[in-house]
Amino acid sequence: MSIQLVNLTPHEIVILREDCELHIPPSGVVARCETKRETIGYIDMDNCKIPVSKTAFGKVEGLPGPVEGKFYIVSSIVAQAARDRKDLLIPDDSVRDNQGRIIGVRALAKVQ
Repeated sequence: MSIQLVNLTPHEIVILREDCELHIPPSGVVARCETKRETIGYIDMDNCKIPVSKTAFGKVEGLPGPVEGKFYIVSSIVAQAARDRKDLLIPDDSVRDNQGRIIGVRALAKVQ
């Protein structure tokens, strides 16, 4: 059986290995968590009032059902919200350029 990777993030995922480089484009569907944000206070610094929020992540949206042989690449927030799913992977072991920007990852990971 062949394995299929579906990128449910808005960004291309680049897997960088010593022996290969794999580009996984966004699928056009983005899995996200519903976000509930409540302002709980402010920090005043240098005459700038910065809100401090309490954030809670809720229901996952845009996540297709499981399909045998198919793995979905999602954000770590989505993977944590759907821990019961065995078909979710997150980008892992970032590779950065000389300016500190992420240019790829060495691996994919499962959230436990």
